[in-house]
Amino acid sequence: MSVVMVSGTGTEIGKTVVTSAIAAAAIAAGRSVAVLKPAQTGVGPQEPGDAAEAVRLAGSAVTAVELARYPEPLAPHTAARRAGLPALAPAEIAEAARQLSEVHDLVLVEGAGGLLVHFDDEGNTLADAARLLGAPTVIVAPAGLGTLNSTALTAEALRARDLTPLGVVVGSWPRNPDLAARCNLADLPTASALPLLGAIPEGSGALSPTEFRASAPTWLAPPLSGTWSAQSFLTTWSPPAYTLTNA
Repeated sequence: MSVVMVSGTGTEIGKTVVTSAIAAAAIAAGRSVAVLKPAQTGVGPQEPGDAAEAVRLAGSAVTAVELARYPEPLAPHTAARRAGLPALAPAEIAEAARQLSEVHDLVLVEGAGGLLVHFDDEGNTLADAARLLGAPTVIVAPAGLGTLNSTALTAEALRARDLTPLGVVVGSWPRNPDLAARCNLADLPTASALPLLGAIPEGSGALSPTEFRASAPTWLAPPLSGTWSAQSFLTTWSPPAYTLTNA
């Protein structure tokens, strides 16, 4: 895997922290890493974006590239249209990723929102860039109610396009998970027909960079250069058995 797409089942579910963790784990394993953010929305001209956050958390060894920036926090196509700025075509994303892959062991392409968010007037999405690259996709999912459906739909959309979903990473595992989160953890592999590849503890993005880099491999499974065990995690957090009680 030289290029890996990172897509969420929605927005604000931890894609950037997951991308940063994958980058940190890969660097710890001795690989060179680039993070490509095709379209950054909702960030001012001088503000750090998601790619810069990956550098802050994973370290200066990360090569960060941003292709386009739009000021309003909207889908890339909508934000580009409203700002009067050029939209991004999937071929531009794919070419940038290819160039980075020539000089890096791993290129992480972080999407915007969910997999099928539009990037241009033709309705092209991150999935179209993935098709041009032949790149697999890591799905970042929330822990709570609704995640089984949205994760299954994302996996189904990838397969319908003959793309490869690598697995699922829980973008923010709660400190005190409720019953829904604990049940979802057990049910996600069945609902998505994909392996669990990690669970990022809630609040990890607020750790110091040193702590983040040291911990990142423990949050991710071996296919993502980590040491995390889905079976051990499931055993720890398996939901309690349901028992009937007399009224």
